[in-house]
Amino acid sequence: MQLYPAIDIKNGQCVRLKQGMFHDVEVYSNMPARVAAMWEQQGASFIHLVDLDGALVGHSVNEEVIKSIVSSVHVPTQLGGGIRTMKDIETILGYGVTRVILGTKAVQDPIFVKEAVENFGADKIVVGVDARNGMVAIEGWEKVSSLHAVNLCLKMKEYGIKTIAYTDILRDGMLQGPNMEHTKEISDVTGMEIIASGGVSSMKDLERLYYAGIKGAIIGKALYENRLNLKAAIDLFEKEMVEDGRNE
Repeated sequence: MQLYPAIDIKNGQCVRLKQGMFHDVEVYSNMPARVAAMWEQQGASFIHLVDLDGALVGHSVNEEVIKSIVSSVHVPTQLGGGIRTMKDIETILGYGVTRVILGTKAVQDPIFVKEAVENFGADKIVVGVDARNGMVAIEGWEKVSSLHAVNLCLKMKEYGIKTIAYTDILRDGMLQGPNMEHTKEISDVTGMEIIASGGVSSMKDLERLYYAGIKGAIIGKALYENRLNLKAAIDLFEKEMVEDGRNE
C-alpha cells in the first residue's frame, strides 16, 4: 500500500484544516519545502500536495511554494487544488509534479477529464473525490453537489481514470479513523486504485485499509502531531507486506 504524507498549503504555509473548514486552520510550518524534505528523509516515496487557496478560488495560488517543494525532493509528488484548465495541467506538470488531481472540474465538466487523460495519459491524472455523507463536495469543499461519490468514480473509470483520491471530509483532520464503509464500497464497486484520505490516525487505521484492499493512504495530521511514525508505517505497509507476499 502506497503511503502519501500530505502537505496542505495555505498562504504559503504548511497547514491542516478540520473537516475542510477554512476558518479552522492550524499552521505547522512556514517552510513547506523543508517539511517535504523531512518526509523524504523518513522514507516517503510519494508526497501529496494540496493548494488549498487554489481549491477555493479556482486557480493555482501557491506556485512558488510548489516549485520549491518539488525541487527540494527526489521522490514523485501529486498536486490538487485549483486545477481547472489544460494549461493548468501542463504548467503544473512542467514544474516537475508527477501527477495532478482534478476535483471540482471532474464534477462540473466530466468530459474535461476524458480529454485530460487523452492529452497527458492516465498515469498523470488522478481524480479527487471529496464527499460529505457520500455526496461529492466541490470548490474547496464549500459546496455539496447532488452527485454520489460511487457514481462519479464509475464515470471517471469510463473516461480512463485509474486512480481516485477519496476524501471523507467529515473525517479530515479529526483523527477519528477513515470512513471504512464508504472507502471500501468505492474500491469494491469500481475496482479502481483508491487512495484513502481523511481520519488516518494510527497504524491500526492503516492496517484496516490495507486488509480492505485499499491501494493507498494519505496521512496528514497524525504525522504532524506525532501520533504516527512515518518510517515505521512505510517499513510495514510499503515494504514488509510486499516482501512477504501479502500485497499480491
